[in-house]
Amino acid sequence: MTMTPLPSPNSLETHEPSLLIVSEQPLNVSTLSAKGHFLSAFGSTFVTIFLAELGDKTQVATLLMSAQSHAPWIVFAGAASALVSTSLIGVIIGRWLCQNLSPRTLEKATGCLLLVISMLLVLDIVRM
Repeated sequence: MTMTPLPSPNSLETHEPSLLIVSEQPLNVSTLSAKGHFLSAFGSTFVTIFLAELGDKTQVATLLMSAQSHAPWIVFAGAASALVSTSLIGVIIGRWLCQNLSPRTLEKATGCLLLVISMLLVLDIVRM
């Protein structure tokens, strides 16, 4: 058995690793694990939607339909299916927008849309 000496560090080719810049924000360690990313995305989405829908007209309508029909589980299934469907539409449209528009364009369009909605609400109040 012949042993060959290891090459010296000076004789090895050095390659600089290429960098992939994902975002300008520092990388959060919890996003490196799939479980951490899942829990973070799921938790923030759940809390946001839960608080937005709490006391909303959808919840009031569900409450009234449940009381009127005397079939709360059927009303629950219908309301849950409707919320899942509207959420799916939002996810599909959001994914399409992110794939076809740059984040800067998306932010500008969102800002303009919110300004238009705000102006329409102010006009509605002034007309009262």
